[in-house]
Amino acid sequence: MWQAIEAVKSGGADCAVSAGNTGALMAMAKFCLHTMAPIERPAIAAMWPTLRGESIVLDVGATIGGDAQHLVDLAVMGAAMARIVFHIESPTVGLLNVGTEEIKGVEEVKAAGRVLREANLPNMRYQGFVEGDDLGKGAVDVFVTEGFTGNIALKTAEGTARQLAQYMREAVSQDLMSRIGFLFARKAIAAMRAKMSPRASGGVFLGLDGVVIKAHGGADAESYAGAVELAYDMVRQELLGKIREMIAHANGFRPMPARSRAPQS
Repeated sequence: MWQAIEAVKSGGADCAVSAGNTGALMAMAKFCLHTMAPIERPAIAAMWPTLRGESIVLDVGATIGGDAQHLVDLAVMGAAMARIVFHIESPTVGLLNVGTEEIKGVEEVKAAGRVLREANLPNMRYQGFVEGDDLGKGAVDVFVTEGFTGNIALKTAEGTARQLAQYMREAVSQDLMSRIGFLFARKAIAAMRAKMSPRASGGVFLGLDGVVIKAHGGADAESYAGAVELAYDMVRQELLGKIREMIAHANGFRPMPARSRAPQS
């Protein structure tokens, strides 16, 4: 992993793809490539299966927590990636929250929402707050949340896909006719499970001064090839340049720091 990332830093490679340990890969990539200015914290963006195709969800576990500026940076980076993978000039972006009303949620999320709404950034259409059930619907092209919540959502989705597959296996093994039906349907069941599980083509490390793709640890040859193809698209369509371009537009809009309450007398 280190040699692959060093190759990106030295210019010997345009990108690095690895199915190794996620934490180790992120630590090496951040130490070696550094984050691009003014991004302070990198993120992992995952392709998420939805009823209308796919969406991008970030951060799914690179860093825990985040202030309003971090969430705004995630929105900008996710939109830049969406422009490439979805071939959309102005992808829709939503902030994951406990409700769609503007008064709901923690202050960091509400502050980020105000900035994105008032900035009206080019190449991005901010749609406001979205809820957990909107993930499956594909309500927006890019779902933004901090890494703690994003990682829980990711692991829950992967576990649900395995759970449903197990339920189906148990159901079709109850009698002879069900087992016969399963023989005809097993390819469709396997395809459904694969479609329901995020990260089939790998996660993109965003915010680094280089392109790094994390393939799933249990990726087969087809999934790994998908991760390589994703890396190729990120380089060919200049992901880093698009992120820098959008960050330049967003720099004029910085969230105000939360004001502390005056002590009670």
